Amino acid sequence: MTHTEKLLCDLIALPSVNPAFLPARDPRAGEGRVAAFLAATAARAGLETHFQNVQPGRSNLLASLHPTGQPRHRLLLAPHLDTVPATADEQYVPRLAGGRIYGRGACDTKGSVAAMLTALCQLAKQGPRPAETEIVFAGPVDEEHGQSGARALASGGCKADLAIVGEPTRLRIVTAHKGSLWLELATRGKSAHGARPELGRNAVHEMAQVVCLLEGDYARRLRRRRHPVLGHATVNVGVIAGGTQPNIVPAACRISVDRRTLPGETEQSVRAEMMALFRSRKLRLTIADQKQAACRPLETDCRLPLVRQFFRLAGQKKAAGVDYFCDAAVLARAGIASVVFGPGDIAQAHTAEEWIARNSLEAATALLAKFLRSLP
Repeated sequence: MTHTEKLLCDLIALPSVNPAFLPARDPRAGEGRVAAFLAATAARAGLETHFQNVQPGRSNLLASLHPTGQPRHRLLLAPHLDTVPATADEQYVPRLAGGRIYGRGACDTKGSVAAMLTALCQLAKQGPRPAETEIVFAGPVDEEHGQSGARALASGGCKADLAIVGEPTRLRIVTAHKGSLWLELATRGKSAHGARPELGRNAVHEMAQVVCLLEGDYARRLRRRRHPVLGHATVNVGVIAGGTQPNIVPAACRISVDRRTLPGETEQSVRAEMMALFRSRKLRLTIADQKQAACRPLETDCRLPLVRQFFRLAGQKKAAGVDYFCDAAVLARAGIASVVFGPGDIAQAHTAEEWIARNSLEAATALLAKFLRSLP
């Protein structure tokens, strides 16, 4: 078993489930165990480590390799430390079979954690260190829920020439991803007895027209609006609730909508576009304020020197994009050029049989080590 594989197995055996998905005081909740284990591993390799407090009991890990000379550049390696829950205890026990490593977080995204930290520790132990570039392993918390870890990095004044955000990209360097905007729409009616519905105004009926409009005409409009790497934007009505019982005309109805955005779209532009469409159909409704910060889309210039260098070493000719969002857009919003890269396939993420191919894990480690050695 290689160093990267051993590290990944150790990480799978340390549950780091996002607390948002578990009951209070669940022993599997939080990134603390994984962060402490990684900090000890990094310190043994000679990296300087410290923690950035994000929430009570939850801290980002920062492990730095300083250059031999005056630091003029900085590279971030930023794979998140949290996972979604497992459906069975066995998923927290790493298992090797058929060239794969199984376990919760194997590809999302402890595989990236293992590959990135192994490559950095190898450089720290074996050299040669970069002359002018500080390399920081930044393990943010909370990516799977509110992205508060990446937001803390961004708001805390963290600066870098490039961030490589760890996600299962099948070893492709991703420069663009869609954003995600969750909206709550509400219609208001007037209650009345079910025997005399003409005396009321049915909020569910009005919302049904809204849903048909969103999933029909609006979705067709979005399909005509294409990005060269990401394809088209999407809309999905995921939740609907209205009324209290069959013999009462419902006075209220609400839906929750997932809108995947493209570069150039903002929360304000999406809201304005949707409200203009509703008004044109004389539909009366409100859009509530966001309860959770929207994740913006990502689009990083492939011509940036470090991005171009990473592409060259990877043998990649074209930009790549993904449908899902991640911490890269949060860091990019703070002025840190960001790409997404890692071993594994998003198709295995969050599944009961999550796995990562061992050869993918080793290929990621080798490419990252090669890129780190090429830094000025």
